[in-house]
Amino acid sequence: MNMDGFRKFTQDAGTLFTRAKQYTEEKLLNAEKTEYDAHFENLLQRAERTRCWTEKMVANVETVLQPNPNARLEDYVMEKVDRKRPDRITNREVLGQIYVDAGNDVGPGTAYGAALVKAGQVEQRLGNTEREFISSSMHNYLQPLKNFLEGDMKTINKERKILENKRLDLDAAKTKLRKAKSDENKAKISPSEMDKIEEELRMAQSDFDKQYEITKLLLEGVSSAHANHLRCLQDLIEAQHTYFVQCSEITSDLQKQLTSLPGAGNNSNSVNISTPSAPPFHARPPTGTRRARVLYDYDAADLSELSLLADEIITVYSLPGMDSDWMMGERGNQKGKVPVTYIELLD
Repeated sequence: MNMDGFRKFTQDAGTLFTRAKQYTEEKLLNAEKTEYDAHFENLLQRAERTRCWTEKMVANVETVLQPNPNARLEDYVMEKVDRKRPDRITNREVLGQIYVDAGNDVGPGTAYGAALVKAGQVEQRLGNTEREFISSSMHNYLQPLKNFLEGDMKTINKERKILENKRLDLDAAKTKLRKAKSDENKAKISPSEMDKIEEELRMAQSDFDKQYEITKLLLEGVSSAHANHLRCLQDLIEAQHTYFVQCSEITSDLQKQLTSLPGAGNNSNSVNISTPSAPPFHARPPTGTRRARVLYDYDAADLSELSLLADEIITVYSLPGMDSDWMMGERGNQKGKVPVTYIELLD
């Protein structure tokens, strides 16, 4: 270490010792200290509350958008090493693929299989919509708040620490001058030494005042951050509204498709595809008896319907007043309604 470096080292060490001594005396001996004015204290408290609540909001919104803690940890690591977040498939998309695979295995020609395929395709659309919502929320809400914490708040905290050090230096200089002017020490200190002590106080006061103004300007800028955070919150709520509206439209369309499937059943929450007011089929004479080949397997939803096997030949006919989507089918002694989309008329 050269001489200049040694001098700087000893000077820095002396400054740290003086600050530590002043801080200890303030805490233990109730030494006098420079107090900030009420307005500045309010600015400090507002900045601290803003930091605290922003951190909590960011953490909890991240939990809502990504409930998996392992995935959140991976995202955090990727963010720290400045790499792109992985584009993960959502749980809905996984469920959708399972529905589609199950429907194709059961048989897309059956009512249940067709319903599974349709439900799977919708779940995949919902998953894609969810990913778009998450991406929008990350970009328009979380990232600006994180930038505030990593940028503005870190700068404020850094300048606050510098200000606190300048205050300790100022109060140490005041204490030194006060002791020098005491009756006990006044006669021992030469005029030149007194001038030096007073000059140190003036420099400490100047440094403190400059740092005070810098920190105050940064703290007052928190108001602008609040305005920006409000816009981000509005963007988040708008994204949520759009997401839920899209999900409602998609699922409503699926509900209509499922209730219109042949054999969807007859319950209070579905569209009734039969004619409940029509008399029993055995009380009406058949018209246009014909042979038909079954195109797909079909599972009867209730006792009024006839289960079908692909490629079998059955007899079909219509009844007066019967829904056009259905015909009566007979196989030996078995009879019941069959959906016309599942059969091919032969003669």
